Amino acid sequence: MESTRRSDIKPGIKVAIVLKKDQRSGKLTEGIVKDILTNSPTHPHGIKVRLESGDVGRVKEIQD
Repeated sequence: MESTRRSDIKPGIKVAIVLKKDQRSGKLTEGIVKDILTNSPTHPHGIKVRLESGDVGRVKEIQD
């Protein structure tokens, strides 16, 4: 599964995202995908999503 491909990300899956404020440090935030915000099929920095917690960021890891 690739975090840069929109087709690999579905609402309800567990992911680790990097928030805008954490981009320099690379700190990851885990959660469940609520909405997919990126419209294009791929994005080099990761697909932007909103988690159920309300956090918005780019997917760096798709978790099992």
